[in-house]
Amino acid sequence: MKTKDFALFWLVGLIWGTSFLWIKIAVTDVSPLVLVAFRTLIGAVGLGLIILFSKNINFDWMTIRKHGLDFFILGLINVALPFVLISSAQQVIDSGTASILNAANPLFTILLSPIFIKDDRITWPKMLGLLVGFLGVYFLMAPSLQGGWNANLAGQVTMLAATLCYASGSIYARIKSTDLPAVVSAFLQIAAAAIITWVLVLFTEKPVIFPSQAITWIALLWLGFLGTSIAYIIYFYLLHHIGPTRISMVTYIPPLVGVVLGIIFLNESFYWQAILGGALILSGITLVKLRNAPAR
Repeated sequence: MKTKDFALFWLVGLIWGTSFLWIKIAVTDVSPLVLVAFRTLIGAVGLGLIILFSKNINFDWMTIRKHGLDFFILGLINVALPFVLISSAQQVIDSGTASILNAANPLFTILLSPIFIKDDRITWPKMLGLLVGFLGVYFLMAPSLQGGWNANLAGQVTMLAATLCYASGSIYARIKSTDLPAVVSAFLQIAAAAIITWVLVLFTEKPVIFPSQAITWIALLWLGFLGTSIAYIIYFYLLHHIGPTRISMVTYIPPLVGVVLGIIFLNESFYWQAILGGALILSGITLVKLRNAPAR
C-alpha cells in the first residue's frame, strides 16, 4: 500500500471512529431524529457540491429514474434507519460500547447474504468466524444481561438492530447494483435519507427543537460534512486504488478510536468484558476475511 493510500486509510477510519463521540455529544441537545435530519442534509449538500463541480462525474438520468425506488429504500434501511437507531442507542450506552457493537456489521452481512445471494454460501470457516464474532457480542453484553431487561441492554439491542440494517442495505445494494458512479449512488441514498428524516421530523416533532449549543452545531457539521461527505469520497477512492479486501479492514479502526475518545473526553468507564468482546468480534471478522481473500 502506498504512503498516500495508507494515510487515507487511517484518516477515514479515524473520521468514522470519532462519529460515536460526536453523536454522544449531539444527542444531549437534540433528538436522534433531528440529529440525523441535519447530518443527512449536510452530507447530501456536501456530496452534491462535489459532484456539481467535478468534471469527471456524469449523471445517467435513465438509470436514476429506473432505480429511483431502490435509492429511497437504500436511503431508508442503509442510512436513515441505522443512523436514527445508533443515535437513539447512544442516549443510554457509552460511545465506546456503541463503536464496538457497530463492528459486528460484517457478521450480520455474512449471516444474511447466503439467504438472498445464491453464489455467496456459508462455509465452515465462515461458520467459525460467525461463532467467534457473536460470542464476542455475548461477552460485550453480558453485564447488561444479568439484571434482566434494562435501559443499557435496550440500547445495545438497538445498536445491533442498526448493524442489521447496514447488513440488509449492503445486500440489497448488491442485488440492485447500477452502473452509476459510486459517489452519485452515495449522494442519492443520503439525499433520500434526508428527505425521509425531515418529513418525519416535521410530522412527529412539534415543536421541532433545533440545536441550542455551539458544540452541537460543530458535531452536526463534523458528522455531515466529514463523517459523511468527505469520508465517502476517501472510501470510494481507496476502493478503486487498493481494492475491496484491503479497504474492508478499515472496520478495525473505529472501535479502537471510539473507545479511546470515550474514555478521554466523556470519562466513560471500561470493563474487561468489553476488551474480550471487542477482540472476539474483530477476530471473527478476521477469520472470514483472511479465508475469503483473493489467492493472488
